[in-house]
Amino acid sequence: MDFTQTQTYFNLARAFAGECQAGMRYQLIARAATAAGLTALADTLRTIAKNETNHARVFFELLIKHAGSRDDIRVDAGYPFHTGTIAESLAFAAEDEKSEHENIYPSFARTAREEGFEDVAFKFEEVAKVEENHEIVFRYLHESVKNGTLYSAEHPLIWICGECGYMHTAKEAWKVCPLCGAKQGEVDLHLPYKGV
Repeated sequence: MDFTQTQTYFNLARAFAGECQAGMRYQLIARAATAAGLTALADTLRTIAKNETNHARVFFELLIKHAGSRDDIRVDAGYPFHTGTIAESLAFAAEDEKSEHENIYPSFARTAREEGFEDVAFKFEEVAKVEENHEIVFRYLHESVKNGTLYSAEHPLIWICGECGYMHTAKEAWKVCPLCGAKQGEVDLHLPYKGV
């Protein structure tokens, strides 16, 4: 079977392009967070952007493995181009991640399996699991930024300065680190995760 004539070939190209774009969109949100003095939020977003870039690499390597180097792959697909405030951008990101893990990648995995590409199906399924966790993180960050609770909690937490390591247990992080003077935006974030 000529891999370049399969739907999996085109799905991998779409996935590569989509992950590249997601990584850049998250870098742009991180840039806005940095400008707003939310350094720890920006760092978290850059980590997720790096995850997306690595997903793109995985899909690129699968394309090369199965089809070899190509001058051009024509794909017809829609990609999101939305933005807004930091909170709105985080909400958009959560929806994008949800679409990937609930619809796009499961569909791509089924097609790959039907076409006999078990290795590709496996990668789509594993990336979908990561995207599900990204959705959880983005929803939490959206709510926290929107409600002004990024640095507060219902119960005391250990807040750690990302600059000097100073730790304090309280319901709210300090505005300025009492040890090094770093602003609140440097306090490490507490992120939710999906239970295993």
